[in-house]
Amino acid sequence: MATKKLCESFSKTLIDEAHKWGCMKQTGVSLRHMMKFGSRPTDRNLLSGAQFLHKKLPIRIARRAIELETLPYGLSQKPAVFKIILGSSSMARRKILGDMGYEFTIMTADIDEKAIRMDKPEDLVVTLAEAKADAIIARLKTMDQSVEDASSKEPTLLITADTVVVYEGTIREKPSDKKEARHFIKGYSGGQASVVGSVVVSNLTTGKRTRGWDRAEVYFHEIPDEVIDSMVEEEIMLKVAGGLTIEHPLTLPYIDTVVGTYDSVMGLSKSLTEKLIQEAL
Repeated sequence: MATKKLCESFSKTLIDEAHKWGCMKQTGVSLRHMMKFGSRPTDRNLLSGAQFLHKKLPIRIARRAIELETLPYGLSQKPAVFKIILGSSSMARRKILGDMGYEFTIMTADIDEKAIRMDKPEDLVVTLAEAKADAIIARLKTMDQSVEDASSKEPTLLITADTVVVYEGTIREKPSDKKEARHFIKGYSGGQASVVGSVVVSNLTTGKRTRGWDRAEVYFHEIPDEVIDSMVEEEIMLKVAGGLTIEHPLTLPYIDTVVGTYDSVMGLSKSLTEKLIQEAL
């Protein structure tokens, strides 16, 4: 049965109203504001939060409706008919992809990331994600499991990604040791860093590959030295680009503002990933 578009299902008055709200500017909410209101649920804060939702929620709903309407005909109503392999060991990326509603299997790439160098962070993260994809595809071939023929009813998509932090014009990857991690985090205190992340989606059935990158800016409060010491002792700081993990309980209170999306900073942009998946099919 054919899927109806929004304009075929609702009155012109309702559509015009949705477009009116959807053209209004969204008001961002920083982590600092969420911590302020969420950690102290006073009557005044609850009333203020309710008033904010009453005013702003229609704008967000309308914008999402408009975004769905601009997808290719019926695409938003189609079920997923493809398999996904996530080419990453990152727990954050696993969580983000799961939160997007996808089921997937995990494979990791064994590449020498330090052997791949680029001057621009955007070029570096895309090249690294493609190298990971190539390594996994080669591994699948040796396992005699890859690359299905074009007649397969369920394509397999391989998703790989990479992230770096840019601080004062210098590209930062995973810290090599605790000393470097401490140096990285100390630099962020009271300052700002950029997070550049890539996503590459390879269709193992057709050979088509789509790629892209995005950037987010993270602004920090002053971080006390004793907190930095505690951060450094957390092994996870050695496993993430720039030693930066904003979702960690030790880090979160010292995040002032994120310009961009939190999922991008965590390693996998939802909007970019969804876009590249649809383009790869």
